Amino acid sequence: MTNQVMPASLLPLQGVFNFRDMGGHRTANGRTVKKGLLFRAAELTGLTAEDHLLLNEINFRHVFDYRNLGEAEQKPDPQIGQAVNIRIPANLASEDAPHMDLEQVFANGLHKQFSNTMLIDLYAALPIRNASYKQLMELVSKPEVNLPLVHHCAGGRDRTGVGSMLILLTLGVPYEAVLEDYLLSNVTLEKFHQQMFDMAAKYVSTEDLKALEEAMLLQEIYLKASLDSITREYETFERYLLEEFGIDEALRQQIQDYCLE
Repeated sequence: MTNQVMPASLLPLQGVFNFRDMGGHRTANGRTVKKGLLFRAAELTGLTAEDHLLLNEINFRHVFDYRNLGEAEQKPDPQIGQAVNIRIPANLASEDAPHMDLEQVFANGLHKQFSNTMLIDLYAALPIRNASYKQLMELVSKPEVNLPLVHHCAGGRDRTGVGSMLILLTLGVPYEAVLEDYLLSNVTLEKFHQQMFDMAAKYVSTEDLKALEEAMLLQEIYLKASLDSITREYETFERYLLEEFGIDEALRQQIQDYCLE
């Protein structure tokens, strides 16, 4: 474990990991994403009473969950103030699969299926014709009605990372800054990752553990797989926004005018 300084965007919550304000990013034309509107997080079940008091001050309108049914049933989203909870699985193929916690995965040897290639394939598939992101961007398209919003998955890194990329690119934040925000989860989830690796060490070989650690840490190649998939399919991000989400230049400008300062 290292003692890295936590970013200012990380909310001081006790019961959850990786709950961050997406505000503060600079756009290509010099504007800034407003704070207090868009948030990203890991699973929310562990929120404490004190955490709820802090979050209630934000007046969330939506909590958007990318997890599959088994994940959500094992660790259900709490009610945060008056927010509407929405769950649409980002990885539809796993929606009806029996859910196993991480210890069960390692104990049953299922970790051997895990590789960076598997993650690259997942990231490439996620942004294309995905009902989850379509609903997310529909919410973002009416920010005056639907924000503040927090979107989350289990760790707030993969499925949430792709969703965050789509939102920030729509707002005009350069990809390099989006990538930096994505990789920040390696810092904010350091304790979470270490707990997972310590658990895995009880069941896997030293060699397998090293491969797991290398694959699990977030890397540029993962997020780039999503962006490359978009450009292969649609050539430009602007065409992607229009054909996937119905966001034309005028609507994109309206979103930016509300979310930027």
